[in-house]
Amino acid sequence: MKSGQLMRQVVNKINGIDFNNLTERQHFGDIYEQILNDLQSAGNAGEYYTPRAVTSFMVQMTDPKPGETLFDPACGTGGFLTCAIRHMREHYVKRPEDEATLQASLRAVEKKQLPHMLAVTNMLLHGIEDPSFLRHDNTLARPYISWGKDERVDVILTNPPFGGREEDGIESNFPQHFRTRETADLFLALIIRLLKPGGRAAVVLPDGSLFGEGVKTRLKEHLMEECNLHTIVRLPNSVFRPYASIGTNLLFFEKGAPTQDIWFWEHQVPEGQKAYSMTRPIRLEHLEGCAAWWGGPQREGRVETERAWKVPIREIIDTARTQAQPHWDEAEKQARREAGLRSRASDADAEARRLDVNGASSDDRAAAKRLRAEAAKLRAEAAKAGAASRQARSTGDGIYGAAFNLDIKNPHTVAEDHGDPETLLEDLTNAEAEVAALRDQVKAILSEALAR
Repeated sequence: MKSGQLMRQVVNKINGIDFNNLTERQHFGDIYEQILNDLQSAGNAGEYYTPRAVTSFMVQMTDPKPGETLFDPACGTGGFLTCAIRHMREHYVKRPEDEATLQASLRAVEKKQLPHMLAVTNMLLHGIEDPSFLRHDNTLARPYISWGKDERVDVILTNPPFGGREEDGIESNFPQHFRTRETADLFLALIIRLLKPGGRAAVVLPDGSLFGEGVKTRLKEHLMEECNLHTIVRLPNSVFRPYASIGTNLLFFEKGAPTQDIWFWEHQVPEGQKAYSMTRPIRLEHLEGCAAWWGGPQREGRVETERAWKVPIREIIDTARTQAQPHWDEAEKQARREAGLRSRASDADAEARRLDVNGASSDDRAAAKRLRAEAAKLRAEAAKAGAASRQARSTGDGIYGAAFNLDIKNPHTVAEDHGDPETLLEDLTNAEAEVAALRDQVKAILSEALAR
């Protein structure tokens, strides 16, 4: 704010608020939330303000309660925390003891200084007496294995930065098979570890996390072995506009039992609106259809609709493993053959060196030559066996990895018929020819006009 006069007016207005008056403090907290909403973009490492409709919906479906330890490992300005606090006060806080239990069970970390300061202020404005639980730190900077059982939590609500990269060395805090510099992937690995048995989580992740390969595949396999990934809500790519135009998903899972089936819900932009924007953002009522379909805490009575469908993911994984197993067996067979051939080649080289020494007879030298030729032949065969092993392993991994592609489109959506490709190409060629003819006519007319 460049104007000192405007700054003075703002200070006077704030100074007139009675922060001992609960109603006035709540109103100011709402104003502060709107200011954070107007700020929107929070950084350049993949962090973006999460629309309050999304945070409120995730809290509503996760249903945290006082006494349950609630953690946001990348809390930003504290949006999930304030929504959770509001939810628990509306539904569960009846006595001062309940409020004390609520405040004692909050945990949060924010890496960047400015969002951390804004989050602390947000907590104070929402009636949190001691916001020191909200630490200024990088959750990922701590070694993965150092998080003990006594630090496990009941509920995790978070929108980890995605599209950003962690600084050098952070990935070394994680097991080898989870190492990556992609921030969202590292957070997902940590979230799975930090949940107590029976704990539940709601996490915002980009489309890339659903269909990605390599580390992403291993993470999804780990997630579905350790947790019941029961619901994925697919959001349109305009939810975070204008600051990010990327498809996002809300993953809901509970730790303790492997995933059997995944329910998908496709959220669509309201009829009459092409996309969400800053002036027409997503609102909580836009998600009421999903909330009504949800089926309560036990997710009972779910049925497939034009927006909802169920995927028997465990059956898909088991089928893929069965289909991949012959390729893995062949890979092991060829790997053993490669090792045997290289061992025989090494023995032949050793025997050749023993025979081909100073003063060796011509017969020994000839035998040594034959052994070296045999060793070269064996190494060539070993190289072929190694290539065959890697190819078979890659084929098996490809078959198995495809089962973890969760970028599953709505089967109830009728694909738009764009016509026959050959006909479209012919039409395009004809149109281009017409354009060229018109261009030649225009050039002729202009040339004739200029010649006069």
